Amino acid sequence: MKSIFPKLFLSLLFCTASVSIIYSQLYEWRGPGRTGIYNETGLLKKWPDGGPGLLWEADKMGDGYSSATVTDDAVYITGRKDSSDVLTALTLDGKTKWTTVYGKAWMANHTGSRCTPTYYNGNIFLISGSGDIVCVGSDGKLKWSKNHYAIYESTPLMFGISESPLVVDNMVIASPGGKKASLVAFNISDGKVVWEVEPVDQTPQYVNPKLIEYAGKKMIITVMGTNILAVNAKDGKILWKINYPEINAATGRVMKNHAITPTYRDGYILIANGYNWVSLKLKLSKDGNSAEVVWENRNFDPQLGGVVLLGDNIYGTNHMSKPVNIWVCVDWNSGKTLWTSKWYSQGSVISADGMLYLYEEKSGHVALVKPDSSKLDIVSEFQIKKGEGPFWAHPVISKGRLYIRHGDMLMVYLIK
Repeated sequence: MKSIFPKLFLSLLFCTASVSIIYSQLYEWRGPGRTGIYNETGLLKKWPDGGPGLLWEADKMGDGYSSATVTDDAVYITGRKDSSDVLTALTLDGKTKWTTVYGKAWMANHTGSRCTPTYYNGNIFLISGSGDIVCVGSDGKLKWSKNHYAIYESTPLMFGISESPLVVDNMVIASPGGKKASLVAFNISDGKVVWEVEPVDQTPQYVNPKLIEYAGKKMIITVMGTNILAVNAKDGKILWKINYPEINAATGRVMKNHAITPTYRDGYILIANGYNWVSLKLKLSKDGNSAEVVWENRNFDPQLGGVVLLGDNIYGTNHMSKPVNIWVCVDWNSGKTLWTSKWYSQGSVISADGMLYLYEEKSGHVALVKPDSSKLDIVSEFQIKKGEGPFWAHPVISKGRLYIRHGDMLMVYLIK
């Protein structure tokens, strides 16, 4: 009798490979799961003097604060040119493949593009600074477009629209806010509306929503004008909401401008924001239909640079909470601030291969940091000297390369 093991092994191998391929078709804001943690190994634990080697650089991307999205065969990046938001596709060695105008830019203030492209299954999803949500094929051709801010009678805030679309199953999610819908799901193929979240009559924000899976549900977690919201991704029903300003009232501030993607682990959610807002850790109920506050930290208010959860430590920066413009480490379990440390200014943080990567926003210094619950342990650093404007774009790591954007420049460094 012939052994069935070879066939079984090949079948299992094929299934495993298929799952891997399907998973790898999604590339988005701050990497896998929007965590800021990139699944890389074998990276340098120390850089040469002057920083890692520059592989290539590209200019004329258009002014922007968005990050690059790197797939298996291309780099996608947005930028503002004149009054338009433009998507550029590059080869992995920096040659321009094509450029496409995808919408009207935000021209009131800080006019650079904000949207980091979301790539899924051969399509790129984007939102322009004035509310055009679009689908662009990997050939650069526009497949569908609609201004959801006009459709839902919403008005962008003072800094324009900064959302990077969230893809869930066969839907692309956007958050117009206002009096008609809090969030909207569009069919990825044709842009038709799949569901609308009931309006909570609130202004939109700058948050990139977070998708989590818990208690058998796919939930979208985000922050609107006054509410932290959890939405069932299946039908757009609100599972729960928490009045954020009410909890924050002790600080005496009501300014909104929420911009930090929520952090999630094992039934717990971290909500943080700049402008002296309180950071909250929430615990989901057993069925996921409610949440309660576990701890508050009123001295941790990251503004634009995101946070990273490594082990039981949260790393980020302060904005207006004292001490200001300081790098911070907070204990995930207790909410206690473990240390604060001055290093130039506040900025963005990501992680890969057990290390932290910092990019401060005032003068463009980049640091490689060993995570430590007792101190800021900088191993290596260098400075970005090309490009103009604030250093707001979050770094990206892909296949041993570090992608740094500044203004209309994209620089790629070998870190493996």
